[in-house]
Amino acid sequence: MKQIPAKTATSRPAAAQKHGKILALDYGLARIGLALADSEARIAAPHDTLERVNRNEDMRRLREFVREHHVQQIVVGLPLRLDGTHGDMAEETTRFASRLRKQIGVPVVMMDERLTSWEAERILEEELGRRITHETTHDGKRKLIRNTQGKYTADAIAATVILREYLSRECNTEEIA
Repeated sequence: MKQIPAKTATSRPAAAQKHGKILALDYGLARIGLALADSEARIAAPHDTLERVNRNEDMRRLREFVREHHVQQIVVGLPLRLDGTHGDMAEETTRFASRLRKQIGVPVVMMDERLTSWEAERILEEELGRRITHETTHDGKRKLIRNTQGKYTADAIAATVILREYLSRECNTEEIA
């Protein structure tokens, strides 16, 4: 099976053209947000949030998820800085995507995810009418601690935003071709 490089894809990979799912991941040090889209219907929906355990266990659970849901492509959000440069988290996420590609064996692409967490919170607060509770971390940053009225966390919604953007860019590329 042809591997897709860890860059933003510009065309629809052959694996995603067959009936199956596209999985988007919002990778974080504590949690991984998951969103799915059917490769034919191409509608992104939040799925779940995977609490991180360790690299091996996380990979085992993702491998099992990919098998159970017939995932044929994975899109990983790439957390670039606002100026487009790579920071520590972008480097960690790139290594994670490389491990996915090697250990799970489906095409993996990376998608710019700047501002997806902000967009996810906006969606939860405004569109879904759910109240978000935050706490301040030791370094003064706010972080989501719970979604008080609904099933999906900001991590799963952020993965959905990443997947929507990916699907939108794919459709625009196909129209041009």
